Amino acid sequence: MGLHGGNPQGQRFLIKKGGGCKLLEVKVNGNDVEKALKVLKRRIQKEGLLGELKKRRFFEKPSVKLRRKQREAEKRRLKRARRKRR
Repeated sequence: MGLHGGNPQGQRFLIKKGGGCKLLEVKVNGNDVEKALKVLKRRIQKEGLLGELKKRRFFEKPSVKLRRKQREAEKRRLKRARRKRR
């Protein structure tokens, strides 16, 4: 069967994010598993899944969650303002 589960078209990974499901598919061509793994890692990083998993590892109180989201929004606002000045 190999690492791609016997599926000649590639491996499919089901990812749940934000209440919805998103299908992440990586094709394994010519038994080049290393390249497919590299592509998978890049896509996971781009989607922000590792950060999401770390956040969900422990329960976050609603008040703490609100403060975190406000901090993140402020960071995004400041970053946008910096880019605008350039």
